[in-house]
Amino acid sequence: MVRAVWNGKVIAESADTVVVEGNHYFPREAVNAAYLRDSDKNTFCPWKGTASYHTLDVDGELNEAAAWYYPEPKPRAKHIEDRVAFWRGVTIEA
Repeated sequence: MVRAVWNGKVIAESADTVVVEGNHYFPREAVNAAYLRDSDKNTFCPWKGTASYHTLDVDGELNEAAAWYYPEPKPRAKHIEDRVAFWRGVTIEA
């Protein structure tokens, strides 16, 4: 089981993560949506496509754009569609 933890709370937990470039991508249904807020941030990857972001909100503490996902990944990245990855201080426990 792999867990994403931030500010003392489990943000996501799953035995079914996909690792791409060292990042665990969790199934969307394994992520606790109560901790997610929409973010205006977007970035572009040449082989994955345009990433969208969520800000984490845990007990009133915000971690801006700490979760990302590819709503419409390019063909080579279809295996991470409907999955969410984390950074910016989010600890991944395997």
